[in-house]
Amino acid sequence: MKMNEFIRVCLLGTVIAVGFGTAGHAESLRVISGSTSAPLNVPMNRAVVVESDQPFAELSIANPGIADIVTLSDRTIYVLGKVPGRTTMTILGGDGKLISNVEVQVTPDIAEFKERLSQILPGENIEVRTANDGIVLSGTVSSTAKLDRALDLANRYAPERVSNLMTVGGTQQVMLKVRFAEMQRSVAKNLSSSLAMRGTVGESGIIGGTGNFTADGAVSNAFDNGTIPISGDKGAIGIGFTAGNMEFAVLLEALESKGVVRTLAEPNLTALSGQTAKFLAGGEYPIPVLGSDSTVTVEYKPFGVEMAFTPRVVDGDLINLEIGAAVSAIDTTVTMSSGGFTVNAFKKRQTSTTVEMRDGESFAIAGLLQDDFNDLNNQIPWLGDVPVLGALFRSAEYERKQSELVIIVTPHLVTPTRGEALALPTDRVRLPSESELFLFGKTAGTGKAPTRGAAAEVAKQDFSGSYGYVME
Repeated sequence: MKMNEFIRVCLLGTVIAVGFGTAGHAESLRVISGSTSAPLNVPMNRAVVVESDQPFAELSIANPGIADIVTLSDRTIYVLGKVPGRTTMTILGGDGKLISNVEVQVTPDIAEFKERLSQILPGENIEVRTANDGIVLSGTVSSTAKLDRALDLANRYAPERVSNLMTVGGTQQVMLKVRFAEMQRSVAKNLSSSLAMRGTVGESGIIGGTGNFTADGAVSNAFDNGTIPISGDKGAIGIGFTAGNMEFAVLLEALESKGVVRTLAEPNLTALSGQTAKFLAGGEYPIPVLGSDSTVTVEYKPFGVEMAFTPRVVDGDLINLEIGAAVSAIDTTVTMSSGGFTVNAFKKRQTSTTVEMRDGESFAIAGLLQDDFNDLNNQIPWLGDVPVLGALFRSAEYERKQSELVIIVTPHLVTPTRGEALALPTDRVRLPSESELFLFGKTAGTGKAPTRGAAAEVAKQDFSGSYGYVME
């Protein structure tokens, strides 16, 4: 047996074994003399056996780097796909005439990929095709997470050669409900006493005072004009008496102040999955800025309720949220003057975070409990330490401030609805007529309230009666 025949027999045995293991890959090529046959699709790293209806004498491939060919007989051709691409296989007869030009297209092997895709993502409507040397995915998936999984798997078979034409079905619009709640409570207590005296002992005159009577002319004003030397005259009691040639005045000051502040904001914002939405309810504060050429320009700093968030629907009703929220206000207690301008400072509470939750679930993404306490005791040395009478020579101040801030977020998957199903704050208010305004002093009309839809729910709201927080 010649060496060429031995090699052909070995290759034929290999092809037969591969053919049994990969059924359906053998094709029969029907050629007509001088014509161009239909394209031959060969999976990468797979073999295809092609049979011709007429014997050929010579066989060639345009680009051996794409596909390799071996003749098994004068009618059988063994084609092996090497790398994705297209090339041409030329078949010549015994007389040297062209039998056929066969277009060989080597594509990525997507049979295994389709099997793995159906195992990992069952029930998803994903279509897989090949294009040139890559994979094209199309169809509709139920969530972004499953879309990412399909792309990751495709990149394992065709790295950086995956075209994504898939779309995500279901609800992909998210409404974020944010609640800012802040409570501030302050208590301040003040207790002080002052003593003044004036008179003569023997031939010497005596005049003096403590506390508020230590200011210049305060003692004279207390005895001559009866003026209590304290600003505001709040919580002050003055007592005067005479003993012999001496006059005495006692001033007692006691003041207690309490305050409670409640801040509440509930902004709602809707955005498409993957898009950023911003919200501002407040204003802009002008701030003068001095330039390098001594010119003054005005910049505006926003304040109020600010919010920016980017939702991403991950899987079903699972939502990933990137949130930035802030509540700011002008602080009139802190001012700065420069270049003839006076500007105020800002009080700001803000947070920036990323959380993940399901539709309708809530997270407290920020919380602050602050408790400030300070006290102060002023006294005249030694005299303030005297029991009982020492209270006339000292003053005490006590102040405590408490604040608590909570920010709660709740996402909802939403879809558009008809306009008549939505209510506005003005739905329950009607402009008054001239007679209602001038004769009866009504600032709103008494029209008939709506009875259907969301506007009817707004009209049922009643703001009379108890409301707010109970502080104990």
